[in-house]
Amino acid sequence: MRKLVSAVAAALLLSGCGGDLAGARSILDDDELVVAVKSDQPGLAVRTSGGVFQGFDVDVAAYVAARLGKKVSFVATTSEGREAKLREGAADMVVATYSISAERKRQVTFAGPYYVSRQDILVRAGYGRIRNVRDLKGRRLCEAQGSISTSRIVDGHQIAAVLVPARTYGECVDLLRSGAVEAVSTGDLILAGFAVRERGAFAIVNAPFTAERYGIALPLGDVEGCEQVNRAITDMYQDGTAARLLDKWFGASGLQLSAFVPEFEGCTP
Repeated sequence: MRKLVSAVAAALLLSGCGGDLAGARSILDDDELVVAVKSDQPGLAVRTSGGVFQGFDVDVAAYVAARLGKKVSFVATTSEGREAKLREGAADMVVATYSISAERKRQVTFAGPYYVSRQDILVRAGYGRIRNVRDLKGRRLCEAQGSISTSRIVDGHQIAAVLVPARTYGECVDLLRSGAVEAVSTGDLILAGFAVRERGAFAIVNAPFTAERYGIALPLGDVEGCEQVNRAITDMYQDGTAARLLDKWFGASGLQLSAFVPEFEGCTP
């Protein structure tokens, strides 16, 4: 039924008649939520050889679904595929280190953020030439498709890094390992997950320079669903679950992790 409703809505939008229906689809309408998560971000969301998804984002999604009284299942997404998963009805929610931005708010409704990450830099262990964002000038920096992290460096900070494209942050880390790039920069939870997995091969510079507000994306216009998700996120922090999950997945990284309820964006545009 979810895919049928999505297809009808898309058809009406294309014909210019879908203004009312566009906001009708809600995560509250189904008994089970399909959640899109990454599959290659250690600590946040990975898919095991047995096909099971695990990580902080997965646990957050499961907690929210339980608070809403819903069953939950997971599908994989890349950074560039997140909007399409919702638009095409392949997922009801996206919990995938999805930074909230004004441009993205025109495509999805964001609940949260469920965590405010700080953008930092990952380098190979012992590589001392990059100590802060300014040192990225002229350096080979990996750019994951669909991510806005590198634009914050090149456009926001006006730093002329040499961008090397990759499909995912997993591929970025492979390029870093091989020496094809000198740095990877994005939210510190993403970097921490890879640093923990690689056990000393990489180091976080620990020079954060901006915030990344990770939101839970819902179908555009689902204000009621968004408000319910925000209540669940608040509960997650107040009952201590958020602190336990952060320590479980990232405690070994040495990052300063925040266990305070983030300031929400609000569910209306």
